[in-house]
Amino acid sequence: MTTARTTPPSPAATPTATPSTAPRPAPAFGRALCAMVTPFTGAGALDLDGARLLAERLVAAGCDGLVLSGTTGESPTTSDAEKAELVAAVREAVGDGTSIVAGVGTADTRHTVALARAAEKAGADGVLVVSPYCSRPPQDALEAHFREVADHCGLPVMLYDIPGRTGTRIEPDTMLRLAEHPRIVAVKDCSYDFLGAQKVLSRTGLAYYAGCEEHHLALYAVGGSGYVSTVANVVPDRLRSVLDAFDAGDTSRAARLQQQATELIESMMASGLPGTVTAKGLLGDLGLPAGPVRAPLRPADRGTVDALRAAYERLVARPAA
Repeated sequence: MTTARTTPPSPAATPTATPSTAPRPAPAFGRALCAMVTPFTGAGALDLDGARLLAERLVAAGCDGLVLSGTTGESPTTSDAEKAELVAAVREAVGDGTSIVAGVGTADTRHTVALARAAEKAGADGVLVVSPYCSRPPQDALEAHFREVADHCGLPVMLYDIPGRTGTRIEPDTMLRLAEHPRIVAVKDCSYDFLGAQKVLSRTGLAYYAGCEEHHLALYAVGGSGYVSTVANVVPDRLRSVLDAFDAGDTSRAARLQQQATELIESMMASGLPGTVTAKGLLGDLGLPAGPVRAPLRPADRGTVDALRAAYERLVARPAA
């Protein structure tokens, strides 16, 4: 896969184009990425056969890449060995044509470096590195953390900016400095700072991926590279169709498709439950690999799953815009 960074053209060289055909950085890992759940058996063990089946389904339905062991993948409660086994199993299932980004972020720089090296050995194409949580390092220490990981791993790095979970924002000025590192190529943006994201987009070649479902189209329209989506676990084709419509120049259809998905997005991501819980509840109800969540998370109750299934059925029953 190609992970080379692109340099934004100078204003004089920028061609006249509609928003749907304007130049954008070449996506580091593709456009449509799923933040894949980690399937477990009924007894709570890692379900590698289920992971292979789910990965194959997601790729067949339009996912360009899979992000493993992220927030949705329950990284805090999977072991180092399980993370590496998951990467190897999914790589075996999807082959070399699909990007695999492995979540390796921890609160410990040395541990994160070790996980990044293990992910590289297991067959990942890139690593997702979240801000260290709990310790809440200042920006200079945060920058040093990311540089340390990038310096000691041979894979391209996707920064994960999710201050609502970590307590620490990767400030735009820190992003600008980190963008100078040759292996820091992408950002999963859950900052809810749309202006900050545009500032970084306008001044770097970083590939920006929407990590908040409601921002998929909005960020893409201003030069983002795509999304890393939890909801894609259940409707990968419907979410990809938003980007496809925009790239085809039909921005009105892209907006309608995004709007059609809003009810399911809200049900899964704004219900007061983690997306891992809602995604696994719905996947299980659909007969797809998922299994239980690990404590301290608790499974969705029957009423919640029924509501999720109803929102899902209403979406898939509607013609795509």
